[in-house]
Amino acid sequence: MLPDEAEPDVVWALEQLRERSQPQNAILDEFNARLADRGIGSISKSSWNRYAVRKAIQFRKLDEVRRMSAELVDTLGTEGPDQVTVAVAEMLKLAMFQQLEGDNVSTKGIMELSRALSSAVSAQKGSADARRKLEEEVEQRMKNAADAVAKVGAKSGVSKETLAEINRALGVG
Repeated sequence: MLPDEAEPDVVWALEQLRERSQPQNAILDEFNARLADRGIGSISKSSWNRYAVRKAIQFRKLDEVRRMSAELVDTLGTEGPDQVTVAVAEMLKLAMFQQLEGDNVSTKGIMELSRALSSAVSAQKGSADARRKLEEEVEQRMKNAADAVAKVGAKSGVSKETLAEINRALGVG
């Protein structure tokens, strides 16, 4: 409920809460001093504590999701991004089902989840297309390398059987 002029100070306060390097009271004191410099009234301790607790919970959840996502991508290897996209789409489907199943069905919530699911499906398609393009590029480079090896080998007197064996070892041809 603060005016727009307080936005830089709100951002500062959120950063301080996120860093957890100083107590909430100290952050509140500095925050109120910053607001006073702008001619804005101070925030009460009870309002600040409610806000800080809410933000702390959000930050912890966000940190947990980031940590889990990073671990998931690391364990999935090169297939990771595609599988993560699929997993996100499945989680969105589950969230939609749970919302439909519950008593608190809102059209806005369903619409937002539908848009998110649509975006996830589009991301899956884009990810698959990008992977296919990358694989085609790698395959073409391998063929070009095999052709270059064949030319150098022919000039150097390497037998066709040896070149064929090299290509088999590289998975080309």
